[in-house]
Amino acid sequence: MFLNHTPECFPKMGEQDPSDRLRGDHPKETKENGTGSFSQFSSSVRTMVRIRQKYQAIKKRRLEIAAASSSQCFISPRSTSPKVFTFENIQDPIYSNPSSPRKRKKKRKGRVLYPSSSLRAVPTKERSRAKKCLYLLCIIVFLQVYNAIENLDDHVLKYDLDGLEKTLKREVFGQQEVAESLLGHLHDYLSTYVHNKPLVLSLHGPTGVGKSHVGRLLAQHFRSVVGDDLVMQYFVLHHCPTDDDIPRCTKSLDSHVSEMVTQAEEEEKIPVFIFDEVEHMPRELLDTLQDLIHPKNNNEYLNAIYILISNLGHEDITKFVLHNSSVAVSGHLSLIQELNPWLRSYLERYHMVFLEADLLPFMLLEKSNVMDCFIDEMSREGFYPDRSHVERLAEELSYYIVGEREFSHTGCRQVVAKVNLL
Repeated sequence: MFLNHTPECFPKMGEQDPSDRLRGDHPKETKENGTGSFSQFSSSVRTMVRIRQKYQAIKKRRLEIAAASSSQCFISPRSTSPKVFTFENIQDPIYSNPSSPRKRKKKRKGRVLYPSSSLRAVPTKERSRAKKCLYLLCIIVFLQVYNAIENLDDHVLKYDLDGLEKTLKREVFGQQEVAESLLGHLHDYLSTYVHNKPLVLSLHGPTGVGKSHVGRLLAQHFRSVVGDDLVMQYFVLHHCPTDDDIPRCTKSLDSHVSEMVTQAEEEEKIPVFIFDEVEHMPRELLDTLQDLIHPKNNNEYLNAIYILISNLGHEDITKFVLHNSSVAVSGHLSLIQELNPWLRSYLERYHMVFLEADLLPFMLLEKSNVMDCFIDEMSREGFYPDRSHVERLAEELSYYIVGEREFSHTGCRQVVAKVNLL
């Protein structure tokens, strides 16, 4: 309101109002009144200017605070700007009460660093590419191992060991532990084609316990799976009957084994060599066989199976079984494990060809096993196996009697002759 006043509204200095002159006031008093009115007007104008400046400063500060709050994520609780007293601070609850629920809500919102224009999602860590390579490597190794296992199974299936197992159970009596051990060695060796040494199995036992019969069954089975050319059945008394034939026998054996091994290497098969009556084999022939079993430079000789059949040590085996017949009641396995160390030391003294052979000792046959042999042979010849007739035939044989157990002297060797007399 003071800004609209003009100097015309006030009397000029030095002039007197007519009423003043009528009243008879002195000029000195009029001059003093004019000076006091001008000073009062100037102070009012300065006051208004100061108020306006403060108002503009406060308004500018509020605009800056509002702009800062919209551009930043949160408002700092400790401001660096100077504090200025205004009446609005008293009236506004946001500034008057810093601990109000509305202000805390804004702070919580300000601490969330998600943009308002996009979907809120948790930021993921950067994944390493090396993990993918590691997973791929694990998958490749698993597939290689699985393929190797499948190949092992395929290689064993070629030799039909399940059929061989059924044949041994059906035609071999009283030697279940030996048959299981034999199949275990064959399965482990035939699972792969590449080996670091040949498989050497040595069958030992008294007469008539089934050693040669097992050899014939093995020869028959492997001829059906690998062919006649890769199976050799060598009888010493037939192929080398006299001492004069020893040089010829050694050369023939060496050349024949070399040819079979070479052919088996080309066909990727494993040959089988069965030597029966090894106890009659001359020393020179045993040395040749040792050189074939333990080759020094030729790798193709490592993939072969050698089966040695003999009755070496049969007398001591018989004594050992009769002496430990009470142990045999619970099973032959523990008896075989006790017999193997002694038998190995005896065979190594006999010749070094048995040095790395796996020993399979055959036990004595009991009377019940001999009766099974009679039943099987009579069935083959077309006779009805009457039980009483079979017992009568079994009684004609001689036995070792130990307590309540009876062990045959000759096993099943005389069964065929007895049946042929019927």
